Amino acid sequence: MQSRSAYHHGDLPATLVRTAIELLDENGSEADLSLRAVARSAGVSTGAPYRHFADRNALLSAVAAVGYRDLAAALEAAHPSPRDPSDLGEIAVAYVQFAITRPGLFRVMFGGVCDADSPERVDAIEAINAYLLDIVTRTMPSDTPETVATGAWALVHGLAFLFLDGKLDSSSSEFVSSTVRSVVTATLRARTEA
Repeated sequence: MQSRSAYHHGDLPATLVRTAIELLDENGSEADLSLRAVARSAGVSTGAPYRHFADRNALLSAVAAVGYRDLAAALEAAHPSPRDPSDLGEIAVAYVQFAITRPGLFRVMFGGVCDADSPERVDAIEAINAYLLDIVTRTMPSDTPETVATGAWALVHGLAFLFLDGKLDSSSSEFVSSTVRSVVTATLRARTEA
């Protein structure tokens, strides 16, 4: 049994989430991520996580919520105030680079194992959706902005997984950036010409 001082972390749920994210970033996969492994890495008893998370999926939902907030920050930093379709290329590159540099976290965010009823995760997803709808509405006016935003997200998300899964070469960040910008530009051009 660990001493009370070894157990005390102040905010154990946040420590466990942060530790899980660190393990995902180190390993690039959630396959070996268990509550036991997270507890061991955080230096707490293997039963401690169960005081805050009902099971692995509850922890992964909390991790996914943090991932969505990190992704939103990366997208906003890529281009804080997009005004026209050409500005979307930088945001798309940031999205794909986030996926490539943090594959374990990205897969948890979009995997089916997370609890869709987790208020924190639902709020984070809604914030990303609102952000995407806002930038698409500002940069590509349409009678169906939700449809255009979903299509733009699907395009960039698909590119992210093509790179993640090795269907496209991700060994050069310059190649990734160039490819993503080219695909987004060509797709947006085709949309405006249609």
